[in-house]
Amino acid sequence: MTMNLELEGKRVLVTAGTKGVGKAVVELLSELGARVLTTARAKPDFIPDAIFVAADLTTPKGCATVAEAVEDRLGGVDAIVHVLGGSSAPPGGFIALDDTEWQKELNLNLFPAVRLDRALLPGMIARGAGVIIHVTSIQNRLPLPASTTAYAAAKAALSTYSKSLSKEVTPKGVRVVRVSPGWVETEAAVALAERLASQAGTDYEGGKRIIMDALGGIPLGRPSKPEEVADLIAFLISPRAAAISGTEFVIDGGTIPVA
Repeated sequence: MTMNLELEGKRVLVTAGTKGVGKAVVELLSELGARVLTTARAKPDFIPDAIFVAADLTTPKGCATVAEAVEDRLGGVDAIVHVLGGSSAPPGGFIALDDTEWQKELNLNLFPAVRLDRALLPGMIARGAGVIIHVTSIQNRLPLPASTTAYAAAKAALSTYSKSLSKEVTPKGVRVVRVSPGWVETEAAVALAERLASQAGTDYEGGKRIIMDALGGIPLGRPSKPEEVADLIAFLISPRAAAISGTEFVIDGGTIPVA
């Protein structure tokens, strides 16, 4: 049996849609008939011009550029999928994180969602309908002190913001949901596993095992795939999930123990 997600013609903004989870979301929603607009700093050749706007979302100007493009090209938006995130902070624990590094993590993982929501939510509220997906991370509950303290804190801030926003706008017809992935086998994750494997004198599977061990193990035995996260997001923005708001969906292969 095939479930119709009823996404035909839905107007959706997906941030960071040129690779990893974002790319998988753009591809799936496009296949399902949604009108998708996506953004990144630079456009790869495989992304059609019609669905792309170049912008640096770590800046207020970049967010304004995308908000304007949404209005100009889509005439508003029915769903926003905030995929943008990541970390460039150096290893070395808290002492390696100066004010500049902290600000970079907040600029990448928190403020783009805050700014775009502020710009686009009023239109959703006026129509009495819409969906916002904030992609957080299990790192907000499972930080790795040697390397992800600032990233984890920024994602925790995004999660708290999302919960508060949901309380405010769900009564006005706009659903707000968090999707919290664990380790996902994106291009960046593959590169990390290959680098660790080279350093340890092992193969790619050995590099993956190093990462999984650092996370305390993944009971599923493997990382999630970008397409699996995209499947979850597509369902959550669809009318099939009309009663779901204000909650968090963890997709981590069992990494975080549940009592």
